[in-house]
Amino acid sequence: MIPGMEQFILVFLLAATIIVVFAPKLVLALLGLSIFSMFLALKYYVLNAPDVAITEAALGTGLTTIVFLVAIRKTRRN
Repeated sequence: MIPGMEQFILVFLLAATIIVVFAPKLVLALLGLSIFSMFLALKYYVLNAPDVAITEAALGTGLTTIVFLVAIRKTRRN
């Protein structure tokens, strides 16, 4: 493993969490959630769990983001 890689990933996981919690708009919170899932998938890969990393990347970053984005669009107020 590259020295400092784990700390790098953990810092970005924390930053993405802060974005999700303090985002003033739902779309920004969704972007933070997607970034969090991407770095979590990277963390799983670094921990030698590539199958879990691929699943997290596909479901967490891809499918969940699309489902939440559709839900946000459908529930917008006029």
